[in-house]
Amino acid sequence: MSRPLLHGRFPEVADMLPHLRLGRAPTPVRRLSGLTDAVPVWCKDDSVYGEGGWGGNKIRKLEWILPDAHRRQARTLLTAGGLGTNWGLAAALYGREHGLTTAIALVDQPVDDHVRGQLARLRRSGAVLHFTRTKRRTIATAPWLFLRHTTGHRPPYVLPAGGSSAVGTLGYVEAALELADQIAAGELPEPSHVVTAVGTGGTAAGLALGLRLAGVRSRVVGAVVNDSLRLDGPAVAALARRTERLLRERGADFPPVGLAADEVTMVRDWLGPGYGHTTPEAERARSLAAATASLHLETVYTAKALAALLAMADDGRLGPGPVLFLHTHGPR
Repeated sequence: MSRPLLHGRFPEVADMLPHLRLGRAPTPVRRLSGLTDAVPVWCKDDSVYGEGGWGGNKIRKLEWILPDAHRRQARTLLTAGGLGTNWGLAAALYGREHGLTTAIALVDQPVDDHVRGQLARLRRSGAVLHFTRTKRRTIATAPWLFLRHTTGHRPPYVLPAGGSSAVGTLGYVEAALELADQIAAGELPEPSHVVTAVGTGGTAAGLALGLRLAGVRSRVVGAVVNDSLRLDGPAVAALARRTERLLRERGADFPPVGLAADEVTMVRDWLGPGYGHTTPEAERARSLAAATASLHLETVYTAKALAALLAMADDGRLGPGPVLFLHTHGPR
């Protein structure tokens, strides 16, 4: 497998920030027609990323997380998510393939056919499931979970929901470098904005940092779909800065980026009643994407992000474009 673009740019970090290729890069880009007349819309389709039992944006994070867990000699990944967590399922499936057990604290969310299907897949994945039900109870039981999943003298490798640690965020620094190469090769024009769903912040933070490292001027717009975490501009920019510090601590040498809070745009208007709740706007965006672009979306993340893109384009907030929609869902 080819080495990651991040190692090509900063070869000095390769030993301290190892990478494990789990998907085929680059993911395709294409023009989407029929969605809106307000701006040209392009899509980078990360839903096809990943060669295991699940795909999408979580796999790019795991490419950095799994080898870092092995570097620390951990045997278990300990994380959290909603009952229908895509992140937890991806971690369990790919972790199992690479010799790691995954334990997940599960928080309640609205239950529909998708969530019931995800729970069945989680149970088949071999993950250890802890039904902690609420964020408060998950935090309260965290010390017990840590001790429960310590093996000998090896503590678990602890990850926030969505894998949005500084290490996991490298997945979308890499994706941004990949996008920059596609722009340079003429596969798509440089977008004025890149719009994506934001559930835990790592994808948006990595994109914003990676685009700046690559000299691409596109602005990241995140459609917030999670009401249980702080996901505003300052929080996402802070995660980008932690990832920048991680690169420097592991040996990378580059001029400071220091992403500021006003360099990313986080919008909450399409969240609806909360995480996992569908909205009429998301349902319309999902139907439109399927009918005009053969694009499969779901209403927890990606349809809400596309709904945000379309509304912001129609009211002029994205300017003349072009605009890139990052498609991150990845069922198999």
